Amino acid sequence: QVQLQESGPGLLKPSQTLSLTCTVSGGSITDYYFWGWIRQPPGKGLEWMGAITGSGSIYYSPSLKSRTSISRDTSKNQFTLQVRSVTPGDTAVYYCARGENLEVRATTDADDWGQGIQVYVSS
Repeated sequence: QVQLQESGPGLLKPSQTLSLTCTVSGGSITDYYFWGWIRQPPGKGLEWMGAITGSGSIYYSPSLKSRTSISRDTSKNQFTLQVRSVTPGDTAVYYCARGENLEVRATTDADDWGQGIQVYVSS
């Protein structure tokens, strides 16, 4: 069974760059799935941020594309998310997930989820 685990800092200051890593076990990130990043701000629903496919194609949410980068390291079986110039509005629980749908807007849109990592942006 595939397992995903997010890692990264829990607290950033405005204007910094958020870098998160999703480490995958029990499966390969080159498998034919969408490997995505989703976040949930406090009191709000899930927000799809972007995804990378098993072949390495990358897709971004239009609303975040200008500040977001997704990449992967196949040797480590990890994929990463960077969000530049963070603001308090980027405070959220960030999830990585695997599934057959590009855009994930509900828990049922992906098959496997990491436990999530809380990120705060505050001065």
